[in-house]
Amino acid sequence: MCHAPLARRRTEGDTLVKLPDTSHTSRPWRIHEIAHDFRLYDVWALPTPGGPDDFPRLVRNMSVGDTSDNPSRVARALFAIRWKLGKLLGWDNPRSGVGSRVPTLRDRLPQDLRDGPAGPDFDLLPFTSVYMTEHEWAAEMANRTMHGVMHLSWVPDGSGGYRGQMAVLVKPNGLFGKAYMAAIAPFRHLLVYPPLMRGIGREWRESASQP
Repeated sequence: MCHAPLARRRTEGDTLVKLPDTSHTSRPWRIHEIAHDFRLYDVWALPTPGGPDDFPRLVRNMSVGDTSDNPSRVARALFAIRWKLGKLLGWDNPRSGVGSRVPTLRDRLPQDLRDGPAGPDFDLLPFTSVYMTEHEWAAEMANRTMHGVMHLSWVPDGSGGYRGQMAVLVKPNGLFGKAYMAAIAPFRHLLVYPPLMRGIGREWRESASQP
């Protein structure tokens, strides 16, 4: 288990913890062999404490998420602007997505993962599940700016329990994609991730109280 220092930022409800890259790269995740040509952009500790068998609940919560119910009005506005720009400029045209501009990562899967579950369908977010194991899940999306992977995992928390961990891996689409990712970095870290983590923590607590 990685004991590197954590970069912490306080939120109103949960602690936003940005982890060092080694928290992801040092673990034997299958995504390393599948998305080896993607860049690791972020690793976050999720406010989702639980037991060894709670990972499917986290995956289910993430698959039904929606940017329009983000607890931050600023974040909701940023997402709305991004979707409108994407529609106006053609960034999110289906011809730019997975299976069109880029092949799906499912084509890279070794036989054991291909024969296993891919994971749930998404209700609203533009992601597609790639594979799912007992403690690991990957989903992908693509547009004119990049091909991205959301990687969720279930890791020991150091005190006898478990928690979720989210890594974001990206392959920018040329110089335009690199410039786009650099331009949105401050907004992601300051305005998007803090309320996103609060929302994940809130949904986790609510789902824990359901029968």
